[in-house]
Amino acid sequence: MRELITNDGVTLAYRDSGGDGVPLVMLHGWGQTQEMFRHQVEGLAPGRRVVTVDFRGHGRSAKPRHGYRIARLSRDVLELVDHLGLDTFDALGWSMGASVWWSFADQYGTGRVRRLVCVDQPAAVAAVPWMAPDEQRASGAIFDVAGLLELGAALAGPDGEKAREDFVRSMFSGDTDPELLAFVTEEIRATPAYAGVPLLFDHCAQDWRDLLGRIDVPTLVLGCEGSHVDPASQRFIAERIPGARLHVFPSSVASSHFPFLENPAEFNAVVEKFLS
Repeated sequence: MRELITNDGVTLAYRDSGGDGVPLVMLHGWGQTQEMFRHQVEGLAPGRRVVTVDFRGHGRSAKPRHGYRIARLSRDVLELVDHLGLDTFDALGWSMGASVWWSFADQYGTGRVRRLVCVDQPAAVAAVPWMAPDEQRASGAIFDVAGLLELGAALAGPDGEKAREDFVRSMFSGDTDPELLAFVTEEIRATPAYAGVPLLFDHCAQDWRDLLGRIDVPTLVLGCEGSHVDPASQRFIAERIPGARLHVFPSSVASSHFPFLENPAEFNAVVEKFLS
């Protein structure tokens, strides 16, 4: 584990497997950590340089009282790739991590990104008021603004621990491996409510639909039939990113929001084929 101090004084914990070739920078989702990609570091790193990082407020990174916005997280990622001297790299974002890459592309362009992998993230998580009902369905909005406020209040409230556990459980369907569920539940405990709640609100209030058509690098969009994220929302994204490819893991392969943990061999094979 290595450390980087951002321009606003926040220490970020990251891993760099080293090695030759085009690096793959992997970004985790809300409330989770770079440990989500433990099987990818092991499975992809022998032939590829893999970089992972804990966002501020997550995992082993510092947990300041400021900066919990998608735009700030994308600035942190810019500082990381600058720190590592990565002029060209592949980018993978899962869940909120995909939103961070979209923000990165929106602010800093795609000139350094060779290929992009977006995993199980709707273009708009919350049905913001300017979206018509058919737009809400097409983009895969998970809840409306009132539902987002209710979730934030529960996470920040006296029963926040139970709210976090229920939130994690909602991302799995079917028979769930108890050890896997326990692992994900434990990782989310590293993010305090004062960091997680404002970040969740900012993340879910973003609407990235206008950006999709401006992504000009080869892109792979990954969905999962067993996830709480509707696979149709991933098809929506793939249809709007020029030339994007779509792959949806069937529930027989992975029945959750975490295909890289449930079936790492299958996940790694799909990613490696795209990046090769």
